[in-house]
Amino acid sequence: MAEGYSCDEAIEGLKKLLSENGAFEAAAAVKIKQLTADLEAASAKEVNPVERIKTGFAHFKTEKYEKNPGLFEELGKGQTPKFMVFACSDSRVCPSHILDFQPGEAFMVRNIASMVPPYDKTKYSGTGAAIEYAVLHLKVENILVIGHSCCGGIKGLMSIPDDGTTHSDFIEDWVKICATARSKVKTECGDLEFAEQCSKCEKEAVNISLGNLLTYPFVKEAVLKKTLSIKGGYYNFLNATFDLWCLDHGISPSLSV
Repeated sequence: MAEGYSCDEAIEGLKKLLSENGAFEAAAAVKIKQLTADLEAASAKEVNPVERIKTGFAHFKTEKYEKNPGLFEELGKGQTPKFMVFACSDSRVCPSHILDFQPGEAFMVRNIASMVPPYDKTKYSGTGAAIEYAVLHLKVENILVIGHSCCGGIKGLMSIPDDGTTHSDFIEDWVKICATARSKVKTECGDLEFAEQCSKCEKEAVNISLGNLLTYPFVKEAVLKKTLSIKGGYYNFLNATFDLWCLDHGISPSLSV
């Protein structure tokens, strides 16, 4: 097959030929079947991880780095991102692709179901360190927590038995961070199908994470000073929509005593 001419294009061409000349029907049908099998085989072909990494970096270097040397020269001097983003580790929901973030624009944390745990210097010190660095040192102006459709982490949360028993070393204990979202959905939407309940929980868990952000004293202080805004987002990759909202927690400054 000629370079730059895909299997899909070949199949479409043969289908056009079929519609124009029935004499080729048998031969074309065989060829379409073979090309379809080739296309499926190519998509299932095992990826060489070393080559994939090399070619990926080569593409980045020629298409990004070398075409915008000024940007990377500035980034070499330091970073001043305006956003901190919590996103799911799910391979389908990379925030740099979804929101077109460029290098230096967003300080990111990715984990199962994009959850923000409450302030805990021992249990969640890794997340705390990231938030502290973003807010106090990088002076980000926005924290965005992004939920998404078909989230396996949220499905796992909604699947935990009512007695709280777990069957994994880490996952279920982690997603219980948003257990109150699960409880709310089970109570208010118990008549819905399980998939619909999961969709509701995907958004409600974002709100729990926004509330948890305010348990970090330096986050609450920055929000009160209006130097920091926290936002929720929801990406539905089934229909390519993105919802964005702010959540008013009604917080107020602590009273002096």
